Amino acid sequence: MANFPTHIAVGTVVSGALATVTVAADMVAPENIVAVTLAGVLGSVLPDIDLKDSRPARAMFAGLGVFFSFAVLFSLERKYSIAEMLILWLGTLLFVRYVGREVFARFSYHRGIWHSILAMIFCAFVTAWVYRYLLGRDEQVSWLAAGFLAVGFLTHLILDELYSVDVMDTRIKASFGTALKLLDHRHLGHSSAMAIAAVLVFLVTPPTRGFMDSITSRSLWSGLHQRLLPQNQWFGGMAWMSDRAPNSKADGVVPAGASPIATGSLPDTAPTPEAKKPD
Repeated sequence: MANFPTHIAVGTVVSGALATVTVAADMVAPENIVAVTLAGVLGSVLPDIDLKDSRPARAMFAGLGVFFSFAVLFSLERKYSIAEMLILWLGTLLFVRYVGREVFARFSYHRGIWHSILAMIFCAFVTAWVYRYLLGRDEQVSWLAAGFLAVGFLTHLILDELYSVDVMDTRIKASFGTALKLLDHRHLGHSSAMAIAAVLVFLVTPPTRGFMDSITSRSLWSGLHQRLLPQNQWFGGMAWMSDRAPNSKADGVVPAGASPIATGSLPDTAPTPEAKKPD
C-alpha cells in the first residue's frame, strides 16, 4: 500500500485541483474554500485510521481530537462559562484521542470496512452534519465539504489499489482488491453496522436540494466550459509586465455563472443609488 506521506501529497494535489475548479465556478466564497479543501485532505488519509498502533493512526486520532474539541467549543461558546467550556474542550480532546482510539482499535482491522465505498458514504454524511451543526456552515457549503472528503477518501482507496500492482515485476500482489471495494464481504456484521450507521446519520444531515440544484445548473457548467482555457492569450498576454491590468471583458476572460452555493462572503457595504441622501 502507499505510505502516509504519499497519501497526504496526492490528497493535497487532488483537493487543490478540485478547489481550483470550485473557485473558478464561483461555487463557494473564499472564506469557505480552505475549510472544504481541508475536508478533502482529511479524506485522503482517513481510511488508514484502522492501522492499529501506527504513527498515522496516532496522528489521525490526535488531529480528530483537536478538531472535535474545538468544534464543541465553538458551538457552545455562548451557552456556558469559561470554566465549563474548558472542561468540555479538554474532555472532548482526551476522549477522542485516547478513549475513542482504544475502542476503535478493538473493533477494527486494517483494510476492513474502512477501506470501502460504504465507509466513504458514511464519512461524507458525518462531514455534512459536522460542518452544518457544529461549525455552523451553510447547508450547501456543508455538502460541498462532504463531496471534497468523499473525493479524497476515494483517492486513497484507488492509490492503495495501484500500489498493489507491481509494474516492474509484472505481478499483482495479494493485497489487490482489499482496498477499493463496496463493502467488507469477510465481515458482513461490520458492513451491516456501517450501513445502518450511514442511514441514521443521513437522516440528520442538512437538506440536499439546494446543493443538487447548484451543481446541476446549466450556468455553472457553461461558465466552467468558458473558463477552462484562455480565450485569447495565456496569462493575459503577460499583462503583468505592463502598466495595464487585464480587463475581464477586453481580454476575453468570461466569468463563470454565479451559483447560489457561493455563500459566506461578507455583505457588500457600498451604498446603493437608492440609499444615497439627496443633496
